[in-house]
Amino acid sequence: MVVLYVLIALLVLGVLVTANWYLWRRLFRDTTARPGPVRRAGAAVIAGGWVLAVGALVAERAGAPFWLQQVLAWPGFLWLALSIYLLLAVVAGEIVRPLVLRVLARRKQAAADGRQEQPEPEPEAEPVHEPGPGPKSAPVPQPSRRLFVSRVVAGVGAAAAVGTVGYGTYGVLRGPRVKRVTVPLAKLPREAHGYRIAVVSDIHLGPILGRSFTQKVVDTINSTRPDIVAVVGDLVDGSVRDLGPAAAPLTRLEAPSYFVTGNHEYFSGAEQWVEEVRRLGLRPLENARTELPWFDLAGVNDVAGESEGHGPDFGRALGDRDTARACVLLAHQPVQIHDAVRHGVDLQLSGHTHGGQLWPGSLIAEAANPTVAGLERYGDTQLYVSRGAGAWGPPTRVGAPSDITVIELASTRA
Repeated sequence: MVVLYVLIALLVLGVLVTANWYLWRRLFRDTTARPGPVRRAGAAVIAGGWVLAVGALVAERAGAPFWLQQVLAWPGFLWLALSIYLLLAVVAGEIVRPLVLRVLARRKQAAADGRQEQPEPEPEAEPVHEPGPGPKSAPVPQPSRRLFVSRVVAGVGAAAAVGTVGYGTYGVLRGPRVKRVTVPLAKLPREAHGYRIAVVSDIHLGPILGRSFTQKVVDTINSTRPDIVAVVGDLVDGSVRDLGPAAAPLTRLEAPSYFVTGNHEYFSGAEQWVEEVRRLGLRPLENARTELPWFDLAGVNDVAGESEGHGPDFGRALGDRDTARACVLLAHQPVQIHDAVRHGVDLQLSGHTHGGQLWPGSLIAEAANPTVAGLERYGDTQLYVSRGAGAWGPPTRVGAPSDITVIELASTRA
């Protein structure tokens, strides 16, 4: 097993080294005529970016001093996002490059053919110029066609990558937008028609997203005037000591609020955070259920809690309930839907996927989750997956905008 892990690590390292060498080659070596400071600076930027990125990841996981996490997080995590789109841009450039070269070659050939067709002018006597006393100016060498194309493709690709990451970061920092979804439930009584649940997941408070971001989330939730709030995991990336002040605005949630753990809570001290959110006025549902006036609301721990002996227990949360009543389940990961189906849940509310967060990450998310975002039906159970309010790692989203979803329950008897 150890040998397998070593081989996988070496394979990943080889892929990263190759990808970054290719990035350096296209952005710096191929855009310069000869070795020099530009190539050395490019190598330093790429290597330094990865040092910061690895440092940010290690500092967060190792519980380094919070000030150090903050210093490393912004440049390190943004480099992760930027390197993805720089690589995609230079790969796309491989398609554009030969086309541009071909167009330029045809234009040059057409110009040469045009000169050959023109009649030669009568030779004229060239004026005689006396040499001046000053030094003669040497002709300025023009870059080759291939070098010119490399510079244009690299410049456009770099600009596109920076623009993409910049816009995606702005989208996260401005705060999540409200998404509204109507979900019909056959067992919901007519009196509960229009009942609203504000679903928020994956806020990921940490060294980048802090107290002001939490306040934006709270203000957005309160503006929708929900009946209850469901916080479905991955609230934090860090300890209560470091992030307690960042989470404090949750006390201003105006509707009754419920919380279940996500996998990142178990990286951050789940027991402490369960107590902290309880202190902030939220009710944790740890494999538990509460009977609301018109339906049951249940919650299960995240599967990551199994390593600590606190994994999901569907039997405890749902085993003795009245199955004639509608049941809404809070479960962080969409993969828990299969247990929900077996226990007769009507609607499961989840997060975890971020909708892929950084395209084409959605392709990986689709391979690992039954539903990446939105509403789908599994037998008699419906699953809604939020793309989440924040972001993990890079504070950037591309192709997966953040959201807070207002689920409006509809009675089929209305």
